[in-house]
Amino acid sequence: MLKKYLPPVVLLWLFVIPVQSQKIFKVQYESQADVKVYIAEYESQCDLKVFFVDYESQADEDGLWYMVKYESQADIKVYFVDYESQADLKIYMVKYESQAGWRNPKKSHLLRVPK
Repeated sequence: MLKKYLPPVVLLWLFVIPVQSQKIFKVQYESQADVKVYIAEYESQCDLKVFFVDYESQADEDGLWYMVKYESQADIKVYFVDYESQADLKIYMVKYESQAGWRNPKKSHLLRVPK
């Protein structure tokens, strides 16, 4: 019985679930940003562990960020704040791609962009 409903459910999931966006542009002013980001000193303080990738095609999972050169190329515009209390999202920079991902998935909506 489940197999009968599986294809429509999968199709619905593909069109309803927002795309995880990881192309990032750093803006100069807070008012231009979609998300205000604080770089945490310790992993235990962060919401998201981030690894900066070298190629746009690699930025296809949570925490794998590709910095674009132009605002028009970005899915998300970020402003880096100086104080944790100013941030919407706290990130921690990891050394390896495999370490990237959410520590606090409740904040994942901040990086979601509708299709």
